[in-house]
Amino acid sequence: MTKGPRTLETRTLPALAAGPVEMPFAIMSWSEVFARDIAWNEHSHPFHELLWNERGASTAVVGPRVWTITPTAGLWMPAGTLHSGSASAGTRCRANFFGFGTMSSISAAPVGVEITPLLRLLLERLAGAELSADSRTVTEAMVLDVLTPSSRELHLRMPASDLLRPIVDAVRDHPGDQRTLADWASRLGVSARTITRAFNAETGTSFARWVAAVRAQHAVALLSRGLEIDVVAEEVGYRSASAFGAAFRRTTGLTPGAFRAR
Repeated sequence: MTKGPRTLETRTLPALAAGPVEMPFAIMSWSEVFARDIAWNEHSHPFHELLWNERGASTAVVGPRVWTITPTAGLWMPAGTLHSGSASAGTRCRANFFGFGTMSSISAAPVGVEITPLLRLLLERLAGAELSADSRTVTEAMVLDVLTPSSRELHLRMPASDLLRPIVDAVRDHPGDQRTLADWASRLGVSARTITRAFNAETGTSFARWVAAVRAQHAVALLSRGLEIDVVAEEVGYRSASAFGAAFRRTTGLTPGAFRAR
């Protein structure tokens, strides 16, 4: 059965400088389930923000850097940081807003945060039923205690040079592209070493790892839409579901099945 075209909703938000704003609590909660694909313009908040999802996948973009946000991989966005974003239909986005001045940012720049079962439980408690002032104070203190940057994040830096632009466009449009480093060197009329040096300089990683990260981000979006694992594996360029599963776990820390279950 052929599915109809996916519709996109665009939301416009202001760019606000970091600074204190009146908030009833030190940590506020927000959530929304999106009926259609959605995109946000580049904007910023006066407060710090923790982005995560109860289900599905979303992205946040800061300059050349792209993060994928999932139920286990959140993102800390410091107050005043310009960012844009998008989310797939069916995603339930969650966010927590931390009043500027009530706490120090855990990082001066956006950084991944592992949404552990304990952190999730605490955040859900703050978003749930009415809490007494004492209970809220204790819960907020526990959140701040366990909220730390994670070494594992679905993060991608986009190269911007004219040399790498054809590779970037091709792989992002078709993550299953099978062209190797040698193939691209021949196609662009340069040496493989030249491309390798350019990727290391512009992204901090190798061509192969950059491609793997693009594939993982694309796979997360497809899995969140309910596609079968073997279909996703083929779509992102793996010859078997097992090979895809191993690569996906190396990048995300979860198997494709575990990600879909969450």
